[in-house]
Formats: sequence, C-alpha cells, structure tokens
Amino acid sequence: MNNPIEAQIIEAEEQLRLAMLDSDIKVLDELLAPELIFTNHLGQVLGKQDDLAAHQSGKFKIEALTPCDRRIQIIDNVAIVTVKVHLIGSYEGSSFDDNLRFTRIWNLSSNGTWQIVTAHSSLVH
Repeated sequence: MNNPIEAQIIEAEEQLRLAMLDSDIKVLDELLAPELIFTNHLGQVLGKQDDLAAHQSGKFKIEALTPCDRRIQIIDNVAIVTVKVHLIGSYEGSSFDDNLRFTRIWNLSSNGTWQIVTAHSSLVH
C-alpha cells in the first residue's frame, strides 16, 4: 500500500503523462514549476517555457507514452521519481520510437500542489 504522499505523486505522474499525450498546456503549466530545469536525452538544458512552447507549437507530438519500472523516494517536501518509458511520437516532423529513463524531482509548492522543479532523461538501449 502506498503512503499518502506517494499516492499523490503517482497521481501527479499520471496527470503529467496524460497532459504530455494531449499537449495540454494548461495542465503542463500547473505541473511544471516556473524554475524548471530539464536536461533532455541530447544534453540540452530547457526551461518551462521551452517545454510548453514545443507542445503548443505542435513541434512535439506524442502518440504513446508507456511507463514501467517506476521508483519513488520521498524526502520531506520533495519526491524523486525515476521511471522508464516507451515513447512514440515525432519532433519537428521526425519520428521517434525510444525507450527513455526519466528522473524527475517534484517539490511541494507553497500553495500545496506538487510541481516538477528538475528533470533529466536518458536513452535506454
């Protein structure tokens, strides 16, 4: 049985997955902290506005996002999540079908919601 905080993080992770699939800018805006630092699998460092713009412009389209092998560690008001995902979609017209490992750091914001402050992705072969 999950503890209450872990259950909140599992729910937030699912909200993130669905928002990414739908390019739901409103939900992504709520889940990503203003100070987000995201290092993608190419080593590029992106911020919240970069991430939102890629979804909003239609450059980044996700057809499938299937998570597995998720681990969650809670430390005070921080949750560290590592999850392997099978990601199918396209970026600027180039198709991809990759397995990636994401590490996300969720922080409990002052208004009581969980937001991602840092994320990193790596290709998994």
